[in-house]
Amino acid sequence: MDSESVVKLLTEVRRGKVSVSQAVVRLRHLPFEDLGFAKVDHHRALRQGFPEVIMGQGKQPKEIAAIVRALRRRKANVLVTRLSAEKMALVKKLVSGLKYHAAAHAATCVGKPIKITGKGAVLVVCAGTSDIPVAEEAALTAAMMGNRVEKLFDVGVAGIHRLLGNREQLYAASVVIVIAGMEGALPSVVAGLIDKPVIAVPTSVGYGASFNGLAALLAMLNSCASGITVVNIDNGFGAGFAASLINRV
Repeated sequence: MDSESVVKLLTEVRRGKVSVSQAVVRLRHLPFEDLGFAKVDHHRALRQGFPEVIMGQGKQPKEIAAIVRALRRRKANVLVTRLSAEKMALVKKLVSGLKYHAAAHAATCVGKPIKITGKGAVLVVCAGTSDIPVAEEAALTAAMMGNRVEKLFDVGVAGIHRLLGNREQLYAASVVIVIAGMEGALPSVVAGLIDKPVIAVPTSVGYGASFNGLAALLAMLNSCASGITVVNIDNGFGAGFAASLINRV
């Protein structure tokens, strides 16, 4: 339940369209609903403007399905991250209405129209095509949270002209998410070109000395370019969420 739903409910009580007891029933599961194995946070949309997000990794299909049903009963839009195609096939047998986004390894269910609350565009930039799954997770997250999202893929420093050929798109964005593996240099380049917040996402893409993304993470943390904020390795969701918060201000 979000702030708009609460205002609507209280207005209906005031007008006599909904009784106090009926309102209590609707509010019964605030702030959370105990499913036994999980406590679904229905209060999160009121606190943060976004409903709780389900991380599919480590959960059984029946657990994911139960949480999806709990969120949908409260008319919340649903985002499930870190969801493999194999697990999605099992979840679909237990709950309907989910749309799978293969590139992002995520699923969504839009129960009510998503209002664009972001002040400008969130631009998702990635260095190489191997980084696209993380980039798609970031883009999908930002879109589900009410942002206009643009994408600029395969513009890494190995061919810097590809990035410079899209400078106008970089300049026009309100927030830029930059995703890179290997040596993780791309966020520094982008942050040196623009005057907007840059959220850097290191990926686990790379050969042995990349240490599954640790080299890119350290490079981004040690960037000489100002204005860079770094999230964890492969954390496209975290970047999309942070960009949404910035873009609402």
